[in-house]
Amino acid sequence: MESNPVLLESKSSPINLLNEMQQLRLLGHLCDVTVSVEYQGVRAEFPAHKAVLAATSKFFKEVFLNEKPVDGPRSNVFLNEVQVADFASFLEFVYTARVEVEEDRVQRMLEIAEKLKCLDLSETCFQLKKQMLESVLLELQNFSESQNSEEESTARPSTVPAAEAEWEPPDSSVAVPGCGASEGPAAKSKEKI
Repeated sequence: MESNPVLLESKSSPINLLNEMQQLRLLGHLCDVTVSVEYQGVRAEFPAHKAVLAATSKFFKEVFLNEKPVDGPRSNVFLNEVQVADFASFLEFVYTARVEVEEDRVQRMLEIAEKLKCLDLSETCFQLKKQMLESVLLELQNFSESQNSEEESTARPSTVPAAEAEWEPPDSSVAVPGCGASEGPAAKSKEKI
């Protein structure tokens, strides 16, 4: 009697794998590449794993697949015009699938993601920028609506009760029926017509 196949799938394995790779990187264990970054004279080196970088970045994948065998077990990659803080955040993202950055750095993270061809980070930055823009637009809309309602309330003419309205006597040149003023200027103009 044959038994039906069943699927054994771990929901926690991917995150556990990432966490373990991050710990290995932070401790410098099994790292086989050093990435040197420099921006305006500030330079730093980051040990990492080729497999993780190649799996998350098409740029690194191309570099590693096209590199010539070297004498040592460790290779070096140099990136100029990349800020140290941005590359550190990039590494944290590719090793953990998340990173916390200031709002004003989101655009720079998007630029480094595009430079290093990291689709996951690009999409994440793009979605966050979209949410930030929608939030700003919503705030502007709410502000505009509150301004419009304030303008409407101040632009409405105040209604003055009839008793308080000033009474002006009728113009003496206007003919009022039954008052014998038919000889006024208004009556004469009617006759001419």
